[in-house]
Amino acid sequence: MTISESISKRVRGILRQRKMSIYKLEMLTGICHGTMSCLLNSRYNSCNIKTVFIIIEALGLTIPEFFQDEVFSDIFEFDLD
Repeated sequence: MTISESISKRVRGILRQRKMSIYKLEMLTGICHGTMSCLLNSRYNSCNIKTVFIIIEALGLTIPEFFQDEVFSDIFEFDLD
């Protein structure tokens, strides 16, 4: 799994868990629908880190909280416990 796919999977999981729509996330972040759609559907080969940080902040998470998830275990070789 690529980092883009992992980020997409993580954001979608959080949205599902919080029963939050993609539209609501777009409103909280100010990220246009086209950009958000591409990011969440892994249409980009890479992600703009600034965009990812804006999403993380809008979700009320810290950067470590966002990335300390099993979805990133294949990408980052560290113990998540």
